[in-house]
Amino acid sequence: MHVFIDTNILLSFYHLTNDDLEELNKLSVLLKQKTVTLYLTDQVIAKFARNRETKIADAIKKLKDQQLNLQFPQICKDFPEYEELRKLQHTYDKAHSQLLNKLQAAVQTKALKADAAVSELFASAKTLATTTEAVAAARLRVDVGNPPGKNGSLGDALNWELLLAEVPVAEDIYFVTEDRDFVSVLDETKFKDFLLDEWSKRKLGSVIFYKRLSSFFKDKFPQIKLASELEKELLIKSLTNSQNFASTHSAVAKLSKFTEYTSSQAAAILTAATTNQQVGWIATDADVHSFLSTILRDHASTVETALADEVQTMISSSPAELEDLDDPPF
Repeated sequence: MHVFIDTNILLSFYHLTNDDLEELNKLSVLLKQKTVTLYLTDQVIAKFARNRETKIADAIKKLKDQQLNLQFPQICKDFPEYEELRKLQHTYDKAHSQLLNKLQAAVQTKALKADAAVSELFASAKTLATTTEAVAAARLRVDVGNPPGKNGSLGDALNWELLLAEVPVAEDIYFVTEDRDFVSVLDETKFKDFLLDEWSKRKLGSVIFYKRLSSFFKDKFPQIKLASELEKELLIKSLTNSQNFASTHSAVAKLSKFTEYTSSQAAAILTAATTNQQVGWIATDADVHSFLSTILRDHASTVETALADEVQTMISSSPAELEDLDDPPF
């Protein structure tokens, strides 16, 4: 899965957005598991660096403006609620001031959680470097009036040209941006027809467009709310599809660090042991045995009895007995 995230999406996590930082954390999980390839151009990274302070400054100004300037008529002062409101106002003013001080200190040291999340994405993404060929193509695109881009700026056109050059043929691109240069003038929920047609002809694929990162996750991973849950789901899938003992041990090691699983997750893990020989054949290995035993102990009452009994038999068998249960894997 090939994903591009525009600068405006990354900067939104420093400002007013309905998306939570958890969306960036979930994307980091996908990158670690190699479920997606994230493309960032050096233009996106440079624009982010140029605009981070401006975006933060505007956000801090808006926060500073949120003062509780309460004014009370003289006739209110004889009522107990007046004193209560004054105390609440004092509490608000104190907390507001402390928040501003801590926020400004974190901004200066780049200790914001948004900074850590974005830095992790930058480290894991495939960064596309600007080339003379891409610049020439972008300049020609702007000169003849083809989207994306406006007012002679090459930034958007350069990003598009780099993606056209680097994303493999016959692959779709999941494109996340709020930039109107990429959006249809007839329907703001749609990508520009010109760019859709160009990608289809040159890359033999489609552009799947989102205005927010949360929309991408809602579409592709609708049941996943937290990054930790997404990581578990992907690791369980890795265990289920394991093709050798090494990948089984690796998946088990990573899954073992979690202490809680849903009933459906537990069932999927136990099913993997019974349906995938690469898991079942090493069910008595110390790490796999311990992991499956823990899942059985915690979820035996919530999964099908037949499934629990089958796994219990597997982990109670010796390697030789397991060999008799089925043909050995190739």
